[in-house]
Amino acid sequence: MPAISRRRSASATVLALVIGSVLATGAMVPAASADDGDERDSPSRKAAGLTLSVLGRYETGVFDASAAEIVTYHADSERLFVVNAQAGAVDVLDAVDPAVPTKLFDLTAEGITADDGSVIPAGTTANSVAVREDGLGAIAIESDVKTDAGWLVFFDANTDEAAVLGAVRVGALPDMVSISADGRYAVVANEGEPNEDFTVDPEGSVSIVTLPGRVTAPVQSVVRAADFHAFEAGGGKTLPEDVRVFGPRLGANPVSVNLEPEYVAIDAGSEVAYVALQEANAVAVVSLAEADITEIWPLGFKDHGLDGNGIDASDRDPTGAPTLNIKSYEGLKGMYMPDGITAYTADDETYLVTANEGDAREWGDYEEGVRVKDLGADGLLPICADSPLAGLTGDADLGRLNVTTENGLNEAGTCYQELYAFGARSFSIWTTGGEQVFDSAQQLEEITAAANPDFFNSNHSVSNLEGRSDDKGPEPENLAIGEIDGRSYAFIGLERVGGIMAYDITDPASATFVLYINNRDFSVSMEGSVEAGTGAADLPRAGDLGPEGLVFVSAKDSPSGRPMLAVGNEVSGTTTLFAIAAEGKKRDRSADKDRDDKGHSDRGDSGR
Repeated sequence: MPAISRRRSASATVLALVIGSVLATGAMVPAASADDGDERDSPSRKAAGLTLSVLGRYETGVFDASAAEIVTYHADSERLFVVNAQAGAVDVLDAVDPAVPTKLFDLTAEGITADDGSVIPAGTTANSVAVREDGLGAIAIESDVKTDAGWLVFFDANTDEAAVLGAVRVGALPDMVSISADGRYAVVANEGEPNEDFTVDPEGSVSIVTLPGRVTAPVQSVVRAADFHAFEAGGGKTLPEDVRVFGPRLGANPVSVNLEPEYVAIDAGSEVAYVALQEANAVAVVSLAEADITEIWPLGFKDHGLDGNGIDASDRDPTGAPTLNIKSYEGLKGMYMPDGITAYTADDETYLVTANEGDAREWGDYEEGVRVKDLGADGLLPICADSPLAGLTGDADLGRLNVTTENGLNEAGTCYQELYAFGARSFSIWTTGGEQVFDSAQQLEEITAAANPDFFNSNHSVSNLEGRSDDKGPEPENLAIGEIDGRSYAFIGLERVGGIMAYDITDPASATFVLYINNRDFSVSMEGSVEAGTGAADLPRAGDLGPEGLVFVSAKDSPSGRPMLAVGNEVSGTTTLFAIAAEGKKRDRSADKDRDDKGHSDRGDSGR
């Protein structure tokens, strides 16, 4: 039976800053630590305007097996739906009392007959879940053979039993599903990754499913596919030069098999989807009405040679031991490569927010990434002698940093004039035309270093110092956006070191850091615990490891009448609810009274 924990103590680290503080200049800031993530008397915390504290937590008891990934919330039933990839299911959690989320049942796809006649076999994987306001839910299901077409499985979020409504077939490896604000479309990013030995590489695509007006499964005929064929040679659309198409290219359509849709954001008008193409370092723009990819725009590259735009590139710094050493390097670039992407509106304009994780391709005999110090050996091309990076191949400099072999060659193609690292160790805000209006620069590394200096750039499965400095740093994975008291906030999950960053993004061009909370106990190092045979006992103490999916719950939709953030943590297998409060604002007790008087009697009457 999974353990249930109400609150955690003595392990949450909280860091908060005055809005518009010296952080914008790149200066380091002091850390603050607090039991249960609550430090109400801190002047800096009050000035931040927002607090985040652990409210409740559900534990699967499963370590490092993706038992809690993508999470979504349905207001009418007051339930959380959490992708449990380890079980090939979606866990349904009752959040009526958010301090004690409890599992009701799980939703599985095995044995379901889809509308095209296919039967979903055993061994499939659940990758994503979304729920419409009326309770129509959709689960993205990867085939047991991941290069085969997958499914979108539909369910009723209001029911009290594990029953599904039906399914339709979509593309290969459906990795993410999002439902448009008007409830008309489910949009699926079909990643189309190759098989392990890189002998089969399916095309990436985006499925647009027109949803019925009631809580029932759609039919196969309403599933439309948006593909990348028009961006092939002679296809009529131009693929910009900086969109990365690289590596082994199998089949007749090299662009289509190379581009791998990862994550979907949909504008508030439910007209356009923006799909992250992570490895390609680009975004595809999709017309939902036409089921057409109208354009692809590259995200460009981050210049780590600029002051204030540096990284800590080595886990073995000048002393020979791990130390904080954030520096700028002329000739070093970062590829944004976002995983999570979300849309929001500011001043009647749509903006996109990305978590710039980074990712390298490693399939079969092909490995894109290499350490800088290995360039020039074993058949790899060297760094150019006149490159500003030529003398920085030692471990204390860039030698241990992982970079791509696919970018940075000189015009002759004989050596690397520049080097390109995976990810940007930041989050960014973009216009819908691809113009970057904000990037957090080196702030994420600075903030996490200040909060937990002994575990700066730690990995998630093991507590260490600088375990990830040579490879993507804190690794911003995903994000959620919410509005509180008329201001917009981005909540960014850091996959490796852990924790949630909150930024005020009301003004897209001048986003400001608000706070950082990490509900993790670094004194527990899980890999060592597993090796010692104490993993099961130590996992509850370890806290939240590897935040993967986040969802914001508004005060209007929240069971408590106050806003919350739900986070699925794939490494610790936990789902954690954070209470969000605007500092200095009195609680509206009348809202609570109204909810108590209703006794929740208006929840989900139509579907129960």
